[in-house]
Amino acid sequence: MTRSAAGSARSAYRSATDSTRTAWWAASKQQRQTVRLTASSTVLGLLVAAGAVAAAGPWDAGQRTAERARAAAPGGTRGEHHVPDGPAAAPPVLAALGTPAPPPGTEGMRNALAPLLRDPALGSLRTASVVDAATGRELFGADSGRNATPASTVKLAIATAALSALGPEHRIDTTVVEGADGGLVLVGGGDPTLTARAPEQDAQDPPASLRTLADDTARVLKERGTATIRLGYDTSAYTGPTLHPISPNENIAPVTSLMADEGRLDTSRSGPAPRDTDPAEAAARTFAKLLTDRGVTVEAPPTSTTAPAKARRLATTRSLPLSGLVERMLTHSDNDIAEALARQTALATGEPASFEGAGRAVRKTLATLKLPLTGTAFEDGSGLDRDDKVSATLLTRLLTLATSPDHPELRPVTTGLPVAGFTGTLSGRYTGEKAGAGTVRAKTGTLTGVNTLAGTVVDTEGRLLLFAFMTNNTTDPQAAQQALDRMATAVANCGCR
Repeated sequence: MTRSAAGSARSAYRSATDSTRTAWWAASKQQRQTVRLTASSTVLGLLVAAGAVAAAGPWDAGQRTAERARAAAPGGTRGEHHVPDGPAAAPPVLAALGTPAPPPGTEGMRNALAPLLRDPALGSLRTASVVDAATGRELFGADSGRNATPASTVKLAIATAALSALGPEHRIDTTVVEGADGGLVLVGGGDPTLTARAPEQDAQDPPASLRTLADDTARVLKERGTATIRLGYDTSAYTGPTLHPISPNENIAPVTSLMADEGRLDTSRSGPAPRDTDPAEAAARTFAKLLTDRGVTVEAPPTSTTAPAKARRLATTRSLPLSGLVERMLTHSDNDIAEALARQTALATGEPASFEGAGRAVRKTLATLKLPLTGTAFEDGSGLDRDDKVSATLLTRLLTLATSPDHPELRPVTTGLPVAGFTGTLSGRYTGEKAGAGTVRAKTGTLTGVNTLAGTVVDTEGRLLLFAFMTNNTTDPQAAQQALDRMATAVANCGCR
């Protein structure tokens, strides 16, 4: 390129940049927000088209990897985990950036979705809501205010409540303190991701480690000249029954404030797995062995106890930020994290950290956000309880808050959503829905006879839309899932006017 040509190019670039900057600041706040949302989704679409979903996203055993590579999704018994057999890449589906397109018309959206909602694969109860993210306006509704069993889409409510009550930077402590009898007490704070396993090689932001806690405890004891101790463990942070109503079940461990690796008896990190019947005792026994390996003799097997109210701390290990716990919970539909976050919400709001107290805390916290809660029921945090009840309207309102610039603390609710055809519980779905793969991000919900889907999608004109589809009393879970996937794909493919 000649010097004069290069100068002309630079001049044209500066002129274009100045024009763009002027147009940007002349636009309304709402238009600028829509462009931001569109730009983010466009970047995601381009990365997907290249075969590498790399946006900052969900945690996998403490490492932000869920959108750099497909998340492993072991086979499950309730439809929450699927074999990762999706497409390698998605075709480009987004319009070029420019002046934000107007939202789809209600008539066009109805014409696109109403026939799909009549699919016989859906159960006798079927509801739907589609909302424009920028305006909050509902573009399509079908019994959207009617409550139904949500299965795991209830985790959107749990995530919102926890983030609102505690903030995205909150961390959960697991501590070792001095006991009343001169021994030590391992105190569980409710971190469901505490691990006793060796750290993964090159892991980024690893979860709290029982090994690190043992290192720190042994160092303090050696500095004191103490070589022999008695060990107890304290699970008093949580109250009420530890067993979920569906337990024993490989989808969830007994709910306790102290556990390591979710009480798993195999090497899995997500999905169904055989669980220890007493995860707290197992974690304490593991901790005792770790201390022994570090030269500290533990006199007898650990026993359950309660630490003194103002006990002196010897060592502490802290969980990932709540934002990371939420992302992992949503990506993998992690029931253990969900129950823990519901109880953390209870602790933050002065309610007992039990199934019942957590339900009240979640409802109370969501009420402060002025969400539609008439007839809702939060019987657990995981969605495994069939008595949970929420509406499609509530789900889209939760997503509206999470995508709003007024609630940045809720952003992990959207960044944790699985990516269709690529991550988490959507990794094996959308194999035949090219328009939805890579652009639909949604939380799945599956129980016997229950299929739900709620999330976000960018339509063909670059508009961010939010949706919730719920159906109960289904008889063919795979057909019902496919019917819901087709509805989400229709929203993605809709430039409806």
